[in-house]
Amino acid sequence: MIFEVLQIVTEELNTFFDAEIDEKPISLDNIAFIESEQGNQGDTNNVLLTLLHIQEEPTLKNISNHHIEGTKVVYKNHKVNLNLFIMFAANKDTYTESLKHISKVIEFFQSKRIFTQANTNFDRDLEGMDQVSDFKFTVELFTPSFEEMNFIWGTLGGKQYPSVIYKVSVLQIERDVTQSEGSLITEINGSINRK
Repeated sequence: MIFEVLQIVTEELNTFFDAEIDEKPISLDNIAFIESEQGNQGDTNNVLLTLLHIQEEPTLKNISNHHIEGTKVVYKNHKVNLNLFIMFAANKDTYTESLKHISKVIEFFQSKRIFTQANTNFDRDLEGMDQVSDFKFTVELFTPSFEEMNFIWGTLGGKQYPSVIYKVSVLQIERDVTQSEGSLITEINGSINRK
């Protein structure tokens, strides 16, 4: 579901930008490799969406691992609930164009923070997107400190581009495998000993 969510965000942003320009300015790519791609005639005029970090959502870990289906109890492992930290880095021809594109990204997420299958359009014909059905996630601005930004860009290769970071919450990943099944307790038999 990680790829699918990032692809949905990329398509939604490209649709938003298309109102004013013909090209698709947002691409799903790793900003850490942009220097090597430029040397190989890679795309140097784009806004790159890069996954920075995956974090398990700790508040959703204590949910029961069973549910009732008819007359039986079904036990499954917990869903994994994730937060994604994503970066949009503008690698446009000029610095001013990069700043304008980052502003447009911020403008888009200011107007749309919640993504569901009902309010989102995406290409189901793309590889891996045909199984996407029921989803809901939110996107909120994440503002790291100067020290954290220095560490992030140092990890990504050192050269800093105009960028913005967002936190995508909460993705659920589940493999639909039943661990065990049991019957419901419908009555209690026994006696109470009183002394």
